[in-house]
Amino acid sequence: MPEILRVGIIGLGEIAQVSHITVLNNLSDHFTITYLCDPSEAALEHCSKKVAGNTPKTTTDAAQLCSSSDVDVVLITSAHGFHASQAILALHNDKYTLVEKPLCLCFRDIEQLEEAEKGSAGKIFVGYQRRYAQAFVDAVKEVGGLGKIQYARVRDIIGHNSYFVDQSATFPRKFSDYKQADSKAMSAVLDEQIIHALGTEYGMDVTPAIKEFFGFFSILATHDLSAMREILGGMPQKVLGSSLSLPFWTVLFQFDGFAVTYESGVHGVPTFDAHLEVYSEDKIVRVNYDSGYIKGLPVTMTIRERVGESGYQERTVRKTYEDPYTLEFLDFHDCVVNGKTPKTSVQDAKKDLDLFKMIIQSSNSL
Repeated sequence: MPEILRVGIIGLGEIAQVSHITVLNNLSDHFTITYLCDPSEAALEHCSKKVAGNTPKTTTDAAQLCSSSDVDVVLITSAHGFHASQAILALHNDKYTLVEKPLCLCFRDIEQLEEAEKGSAGKIFVGYQRRYAQAFVDAVKEVGGLGKIQYARVRDIIGHNSYFVDQSATFPRKFSDYKQADSKAMSAVLDEQIIHALGTEYGMDVTPAIKEFFGFFSILATHDLSAMREILGGMPQKVLGSSLSLPFWTVLFQFDGFAVTYESGVHGVPTFDAHLEVYSEDKIVRVNYDSGYIKGLPVTMTIRERVGESGYQERTVRKTYEDPYTLEFLDFHDCVVNGKTPKTSVQDAKKDLDLFKMIIQSSNSL
């Protein structure tokens, strides 16, 4: 692979406009955007003007982008119902691919991706950007040296995304020049995946309430559950209890020797309260996140610990102002150029589906 990777982007919605195109432009020693794909011609025209250094080719056909000799790697930021099928297209063309989370909603699609990856020179890198924040990486090491964990908490209660997007100074646009057939296909494929996961794979009665909850939960929870698994070193043994509803939900996990509470939801106050906190006898380690849509807001690690017999020390560590998306793309570049398998792989993402199933099946509230 060349040192400067030629990127084809599929899906030009909010995250591509707010973050990814800008990050890739800034990382011009590592990436150059050469191809854009979206069903909206207006989106293609608008986003082409945001690409620095060259004028990218454009198409409404994902297969055309994936097969292009002008593309070394593919970035998929489309509607998540299309993530699996578009990632398979990229793998069939031997392209290393970064897919925004959630990778998939059902085990069937994960297994198809695993099969496609086996026969491909490419690999899948899942966009769990919070796990690439420097403070999180440091906290994982810190927690690894704690000794016995006694308790942990995962919290992600935030205001509506639009609050932060509107204040991001990126001025993303929404487009309406989609073909009716494309809009119907997007709704149909997502609906089929949710019904297949809940009905066939979970053995649940697929009611409108459970479909609505799963559709929202599966988007927000991937960040939290993925990071929880890494910082705590694995999967919980079981779900002790849960209260699942919109706009808030709470889950109590049992790990080996300690419990973890997970609370999440979206409300009308424009705040961003997202953190992971791990307790041991003598030390508490916490990772504090802010909105990834506003650049320059650091992710920090706070350590609170006993000093001597009765002393106390608290310190907050910020090694860098580099945002998690930038650090994620740098790790993606390293994986591609040096042939590495990412920590956020297909097999890793499959564990989130295991957690989805455990959580949904535990509740009597849906």
